[in-house]
Amino acid sequence: TQSEKDAIAAAQPTTDEKWANIRITRDSLLRDCDWWASSDLTMSDAQKAYRKALRDVPTQSDVDNITWPDKP
Repeated sequence: TQSEKDAIAAAQPTTDEKWANIRITRDSLLRDCDWWASSDLTMSDAQKAYRKALRDVPTQSDVDNITWPDKP
């Protein structure tokens, strides 16, 4: 019925909510590797590229098809 379809649609997260969840995940992944940037360590090019790719995640255009970088 239409009311069931409306209820299902209402239960789905909005695009803004999806982006918020993506940023939460991204921020967590960045925090997990913050120690790479310690002053007594030198990040490899792969580590730098990974962190940059994580920072760039919100620039992707399709909230339902996010490409996450592979951790080196």
